Amino acid sequence: MSNDSEKPLKQLVDKMLRSYGLGDRLDEMSLVKSWEELVGKMIARHTDEIYFNKGTLYVKLDSSTLRQELSYVKSDLVQRLNEKAGKIMVKNIHLK
Repeated sequence: MSNDSEKPLKQLVDKMLRSYGLGDRLDEMSLVKSWEELVGKMIARHTDEIYFNKGTLYVKLDSSTLRQELSYVKSDLVQRLNEKAGKIMVKNIHLK
C-alpha cells in the first residue's frame, strides 16, 4: 500500500541537509560532478582538478592549448553551468 505522503529518500536527505545549512555545499558538489557532462569526455580527461569557491569555479587543466581554447568560451560555460544548477551559482571560471 502506497501513501501519498511518502517521499523518495533522496528528497528527504536533501531536505535534511538543507535544514542543516549544507544545501549550498551540496549544490556546489553537484555542479562540479556535472563538469564532464557539460564539457565532454575529452576535456574532462585533461582536467586535473576542479573545485568551487565563492562563486568561482577553479579548473586545473594539463594542456595549455586546451586552457586557451576554453578561455574563449568561458561565458558560455558559466551560462551552461548556471542553467544546469537551476540558479546563478557560477560568476566566474578560473582556468589554471
